[in-house]
Amino acid sequence: MDSGPPPSELTLHLTQVGLTASSLSSALTPVLQTITGHTGASAAAYYQRCDHEPAPLDGQDAALSRAPSYPVRVGQGPAPLPTLPPDVLRRLEHATDLLNLPPTPQQPTLLAAPIRERSGALLGALLITRSAGHWSASDCNLLRTLAGLVTLVAARLNAEERERDAQEHALRALGLALEARDSATRGHTDRVTQLAMLVGQAMHLAPDALDALRWGAYLHDIGKLTLPDTVLHHPGPLTPVMRERMRQHVDEGLNLARQLPFLPPEALDVIAAHHERWDGTGYPRGRSGTAIPLPARIFAACDVFDALTSPRAYKPAWTPGDALHFVQQGSGTHFDPQVVQALTQVLGHHAA
Repeated sequence: MDSGPPPSELTLHLTQVGLTASSLSSALTPVLQTITGHTGASAAAYYQRCDHEPAPLDGQDAALSRAPSYPVRVGQGPAPLPTLPPDVLRRLEHATDLLNLPPTPQQPTLLAAPIRERSGALLGALLITRSAGHWSASDCNLLRTLAGLVTLVAARLNAEERERDAQEHALRALGLALEARDSATRGHTDRVTQLAMLVGQAMHLAPDALDALRWGAYLHDIGKLTLPDTVLHHPGPLTPVMRERMRQHVDEGLNLARQLPFLPPEALDVIAAHHERWDGTGYPRGRSGTAIPLPARIFAACDVFDALTSPRAYKPAWTPGDALHFVQQGSGTHFDPQVVQALTQVLGHHAA
């Protein structure tokens, strides 16, 4: 067993991990490594509650089929991961301290720590196992400390998730505010956001990048809130003066979005660069190629496709096939060829 750093330094380090971890899994890895390195445990795992209601199997009790399961989230150690038998689950539901189970022919020695939500409901469990022997007082104290840390991380991430949900709803509401002013674009924000997400997934964007793409999509035209009605509602082609005023909505939208400190830079990129073109002839900066951020390149193609397939005062709606053909013709000039390829794939799978 590795002696490791002194307990005070170890606790400080793990608390810092808990306060800064971006996910429960990233916090659990050092926690479980600490357990197996500083106790006699041969394996350690965290099990997360997962409520679901699958259809009952033949002969299976319906109430049992609706019981929460606890699939393993993270495991550590050379031994096989410990299981979480139903009787352990039942005892954990009511446990106020560690659950210490002696070995049986069917299972090794188990020591479990319940992880509870603020309401007291069981969220999950830390479980450690050893082939024989008893847990020392220091083993139990360490597991209690680490159970408290996991509870802290889970509570913090849950609060941040609620805040993130509130931010998401607020951003969508801002995007829909423009549609309330311009009935011709009603539904555009949600449609183009959904399409951009599908293309982003097809291009294997990371989850954080997909979130930023979605948030930028919500706000892509927020600068149009500053446009006068004579420009926003003009029924035909814009005059040169109107066109120049229309182009200003990009920078005005960027200035508005920068007032939201929680927006990631990639979301601002969508607002700032979705009118740029692959060949450098777009606006407002005339950026070209990969100098245009990828989220903006993805959104640009989706934005044009949705605009073409939607009716406007100056044109009828195009068919999806005609609109896709137009986007494909712009591959390498207006649009990133890889984005066009991904959009074509997505529409082949999802367009009716």
